[in-house]
Amino acid sequence: MPPRTALRQRRAQLERDWECWVAHRSPGAAAAVDPEVTQSWARALPEVSPARDSAPSCADARWQDSPLREPVLASTAELRSIAEDAGYVAAVADAGGTILWTFGGRVMRRRAERVNFAAGGRWSETAMGTNALSLALDHNRPATCFSAEHLVQALHGWVCYSAPVHAPNGKVLGVLDLSTTWDRSHPLAMPTVRTLVSALEARLAESPLDLAPAGWSLRCLGRGELLDGGAPVPLRPRQLEILTLLTLHPDGLTPEQLQDALYADRPVHRTTLKAEVSHLRRALRGGVTTRSYHLCAPVASDARAVLDALAAREVTTALRHYRGSLLPDSEAPGIREWREIIEVALREAVLRSPQTDHLLAYLSRHPYDLEAHQLALRRLDPADVRRGVVLAQLHKLRSA
Repeated sequence: MPPRTALRQRRAQLERDWECWVAHRSPGAAAAVDPEVTQSWARALPEVSPARDSAPSCADARWQDSPLREPVLASTAELRSIAEDAGYVAAVADAGGTILWTFGGRVMRRRAERVNFAAGGRWSETAMGTNALSLALDHNRPATCFSAEHLVQALHGWVCYSAPVHAPNGKVLGVLDLSTTWDRSHPLAMPTVRTLVSALEARLAESPLDLAPAGWSLRCLGRGELLDGGAPVPLRPRQLEILTLLTLHPDGLTPEQLQDALYADRPVHRTTLKAEVSHLRRALRGGVTTRSYHLCAPVASDARAVLDALAAREVTTALRHYRGSLLPDSEAPGIREWREIIEVALREAVLRSPQTDHLLAYLSRHPYDLEAHQLALRRLDPADVRRGVVLAQLHKLRSA
């Protein structure tokens, strides 16, 4: 039977079951409907009218404060490609089912907005009845809702695929959803959602350093920031460079070595360096020695963590800590040297690793590495949905 015909027949059967169960309140008549769906119908019916035309709005939805914001924006290219090429609307909701962010082509986005499948729309079971987002959150696992499985009749023209997104400690942070019209239902949609969620969870695991809440921590990969017990400490770029170099040289540097690493042959007076070190020392509450410079206070560094993990051949750990190039805006000779060391060592470890997931995690940070994309393409099984993302990026690189 052609796929479209099978979908049409399934939709017709679900509509008949919905009519009996929901419209005529005849429990037990919905033979084709999953019991989890009918149980959701039963819970939601006292609060949600099946005739509702759109989701209620929440004025307090705060995408800016969501822990999902950074990993989702880092995945925008993949989400954009799927939404535009396959005719889906991508959405991210918080743990309460309120949508925080959506993306889709103009036609699908307008269609979604008619039912308030947009930022601020409330899609919990108590707000909008049975839908994929509410099922995924209520059962803490991926869920699909096709056509008349939705309690609200205005959603019978849709099919939605959702999966919860977890923090590294297992806490549910929200849900990722891909939605489209019922006739575009596809068996690869749910594996695609699972893959995207895995990528988001990997990025969430990369974000924090494995540190106790108290203590100093330096983030110098992808950006520069010193934290004191999680609170930012204001430092100028030069002071961040000095601190980064000292964490990478645990035995310390002489004033001459540090000056050479920062300025090379530039004519900079020694008092300039001393002033920068003095400011850093005050920020660390005396944590830098005075003559031969080294740290006398423990400062955990993501760059040091990557190098230590690579030395121990723990590629997964190294990738978890790696968030980008070492102080990418710095032109200091010592920083440039360490930047190349870290990049070459990580790339070599990833290319030699037998785990394809290592390669894909690396490519999420280095989307322009042609050789790595070619290797990923050779390793991925033809049925793996991630292969399409690699192929698309490879095509862009070759046509650039």
